[in-house]
Amino acid sequence: MPIETTEVLVVGAGQAGIAMSEHLHSHGIRHIVLERGRTAERWRSCRWDSLVANGAAWHDRFPGLDFAENGPDDFVPKDKVADYLHAYAEKIHAPIRCGVTVTQVRRNAGQAGFTVDTSDGPMTANYVVAATGPFQVPVIPPIVPAEPGIMQIHSADYKNPAQLPEGNVLVIGSGSSGAQIAEELMRSGRKVYLAVGPHDRPPRSYRGRDFVWWLGVLNKWDAEATPGVEHTTIAVSGAGGGHTVDFRRLAADGMTLLGRAEACHDGVMTFAPDLAENLARGDANYLSLLDEADAYVARNGLALPEEPSARDLLPDPACVREPILRMDLKKAGITSIIWATGFGVDYGWLQVDALDAHGRPRHQRGVSSEPGVYFLGLPWQTRRGSSFIWGVWHDAGYVADHIAKQRGYLTYEPAPQGLR
Repeated sequence: MPIETTEVLVVGAGQAGIAMSEHLHSHGIRHIVLERGRTAERWRSCRWDSLVANGAAWHDRFPGLDFAENGPDDFVPKDKVADYLHAYAEKIHAPIRCGVTVTQVRRNAGQAGFTVDTSDGPMTANYVVAATGPFQVPVIPPIVPAEPGIMQIHSADYKNPAQLPEGNVLVIGSGSSGAQIAEELMRSGRKVYLAVGPHDRPPRSYRGRDFVWWLGVLNKWDAEATPGVEHTTIAVSGAGGGHTVDFRRLAADGMTLLGRAEACHDGVMTFAPDLAENLARGDANYLSLLDEADAYVARNGLALPEEPSARDLLPDPACVREPILRMDLKKAGITSIIWATGFGVDYGWLQVDALDAHGRPRHQRGVSSEPGVYFLGLPWQTRRGSSFIWGVWHDAGYVADHIAKQRGYLTYEPAPQGLR
């Protein structure tokens, strides 16, 4: 039985794989997209039940399709985002095959292209695009040993408050996931402790414009990738119609803030004395954006209403003035720990020279060090917005253009000697 061959094999049918398919199609390049689950699977099964997009519908979308059931300023629920991506894939006739796992990619010996082992059998491709995204392997730091009576899960496995045993909850991580999950748990009646590390804290909106608009006009979404920068912890929320994440407000409502989690021995957890510093750095980020927004309004003569109250900050609560540096988990009634500590990558299936010694992609703007292999959907792949729906669409265009140029070189044939 002949082995199936395609020109480009795209691995992953999330937002990156779908965007890649559209741009390859526009170049007339034959391709197949393989997905081990369903289209946009991570939006469906690796998010908590109440999650909504952190950007408004007018912004966090592909250029060719609006959200059919949501207004432009809505923060779309996660399942509707998945439905949107599925609808977009159908709109562009993306050649997606679901339920197919890629187990190995290796370069062909002595000939062009790659052999790809899949759960449906082997394939060959001239080019391979790893579009598996940034949220591959949940990372739980080895800080707290398995403790009887304490459930430990990653934010990727959290669904809702009813999932957790009765008792108090410790949430570790102050990015969008940690802040939103901690607030949801507190509003459900739980006593919540939140370990707050360094973070950016933009206003949800200011002077009548959402923060995604401000980051756009201030050219921050297109800030180019800096070597060594792979992730920026940002605390923002679209929950409940969207609001600015204010850790002092959460503390005033009953949450206990802690510094960065450091270690745990004999059931006693220690925290760094950096809570006040981390909050101050978040405030500085918040206020600096307000300053830049005000300057932009003045420079361009915009009729946007002033909002002086946005600069009012609550006083430090007791947990900041007198921080808890040691906490006996059982005495504090902690029965659950949720680790909102990010993700790692797993490219073990990619058996080519495209990874560094730590297994991370070695690339420039998605073009890997292994000719013919590409990456898409990475945080800061080309710019700050690279891992967002609209950002990955633009990055996919660059990768598709590169593949098209390489194809052009390979199809070149010198003119016959007599015609030169």
